[in-house]
Amino acid sequence: MSTTQTPAATIEVTAKDLQGPGVVACPNPKMALWSNHPRVFIDLAHGGVGQCPYCGTAYKLKAGEVISGHH
Repeated sequence: MSTTQTPAATIEVTAKDLQGPGVVACPNPKMALWSNHPRVFIDLAHGGVGQCPYCGTAYKLKAGEVISGHH
């Protein structure tokens, strides 16, 4: 029996993937139904990166993307 864990995925998102100003929701629509957890909102407005506290999925704003309404 192996005790190693699979590293969590890193998902690049665009500005139009955001649920609000600088916020992305996890689980995202592409995740399998069996792996769902309570919906959380991850703030990408400060630094362009964030990680889900439930599944460890990392979200990263794609290079060159600008969060509208955020300076």
